[in-house]
Amino acid sequence: MSPCCLLALLAVISLTLAASPGVKVKLTDKGIEYGKQIGMASLQQKLKTIKVPDLSGTEKVPPIGKVKYSLTGMTIVNLGLPKSALVLMPGTGVRLAITNAFINLHGNWRVRYFRFIQDRGSFDLTVNGLTITADIAIKSDETGRPTVSTVNCVANVGSASIKFHGGASWLYNLFKSYIDKALRSALQKQICPLVADVITDMNPHLKTFNVLAKVDQYAEIEYSMVTSPTISKSSIEFSLKGEFYNIGKHREPPFSPTPFSLPPQDNNMLYIGVSSFTPNSAGFVYNNAGALSLYVTDDMIPPSSPIRLNTGTFGVFIPEIAKRFPGMMMKLLVKTVKEPTISLEPNNVTVQASGTVTAYAIQPNTTLSPLFVLNMEGSVSAQMNVTGVKLAGAITLNKIEMTLGTSYVGQFQVQPLDNIFLMVLKVVVIPKVNARLEKGFPLPTIGKMNLINTQLQVLKDYMLIGTDVQFTG
Repeated sequence: MSPCCLLALLAVISLTLAASPGVKVKLTDKGIEYGKQIGMASLQQKLKTIKVPDLSGTEKVPPIGKVKYSLTGMTIVNLGLPKSALVLMPGTGVRLAITNAFINLHGNWRVRYFRFIQDRGSFDLTVNGLTITADIAIKSDETGRPTVSTVNCVANVGSASIKFHGGASWLYNLFKSYIDKALRSALQKQICPLVADVITDMNPHLKTFNVLAKVDQYAEIEYSMVTSPTISKSSIEFSLKGEFYNIGKHREPPFSPTPFSLPPQDNNMLYIGVSSFTPNSAGFVYNNAGALSLYVTDDMIPPSSPIRLNTGTFGVFIPEIAKRFPGMMMKLLVKTVKEPTISLEPNNVTVQASGTVTAYAIQPNTTLSPLFVLNMEGSVSAQMNVTGVKLAGAITLNKIEMTLGTSYVGQFQVQPLDNIFLMVLKVVVIPKVNARLEKGFPLPTIGKMNLINTQLQVLKDYMLIGTDVQFTG
């Protein structure tokens, strides 16, 4: 289990940019508590590696006089952090507060007095009332990923008690008067550096934050921070760019994100708000890449369909086609002429698309002869869902309107062809689009992060994903 994966979600980047985000993420008290549990387990294991140095010296112990002593081989046999908290510090960062911690040690003692008398044995030591307070700073590295560091740490050992196995009662006086303070000081000096190590050990995990995530061969999505985090006493909200780009070519779309606010929900660990800007930037990217186009041929039509993509079928409605191109198969090119527009309303995702359908006759030598071009205005509804750590969806056709753009076979009425093109859209084009949408696009994640108990709501101008989080590995 990586030590502080959930804490990594707290690590947001303080930038000077003022752009509105396409995506917002809020970590609630429930998520912070989960992160604390993971972090405390790691810190507990780290503190168990404390190496207590051997202690030796010479002291006057009544009624013995000068006593040479040594405590050696001290090892931690038990360590507990029964009470801990992660406290959000509005505007600054995170404070780790641990109280009532304890450490049990076992070691060997040896004394020499009257120059020739020696005694030895073992002892068990209990350190109680251990408190640790550490302030964690959150910054950005050169790649836009978050880094964390300890800016302040204080550790105090409240009290120590010892049980000697073998030896006389005056050994307790020696411990109480001289050894106690030295031992507690030795422990205190090691605690904060180990706490700092645990915090620093988070940074390799933060490197896995998907600031730039590949979607497919056409697109990638950027999740860099665009503003400083908004930290309250009970949650932390941070803003991500949430913008699609063509791979290797970051070109801004002719529109910007609309500001939106996440609702005050806290039943889940994490809330992710995806504004309409994010899918609209995807439409801009795929349209620029020429990916929103599809050639449709007759072999893509179900064999049972009486409608075939050939000049015989279309010649019934446009006689000039049958006359000039008898007995030929046809090909349709369906493509967008501009990026589609996605709008989000409560419980409703609508996509408006403008495109063209170009019909070709396939000559015996496989060259294409253009027949006509139809202008197409369409509307589809989308159902969105979260699968794994991706946002996916599927569309259904609402309506379509077609008009004649260009004809190479004389003027004709488009309406009689409506059923043909509705069939092509429903059995070929939309299934192809849904096959791509089913794959989804990555949500912002860190490491081996799973989303569980996930719910998705479509609200005004954004989608809200409420989810719990689980880290594995």
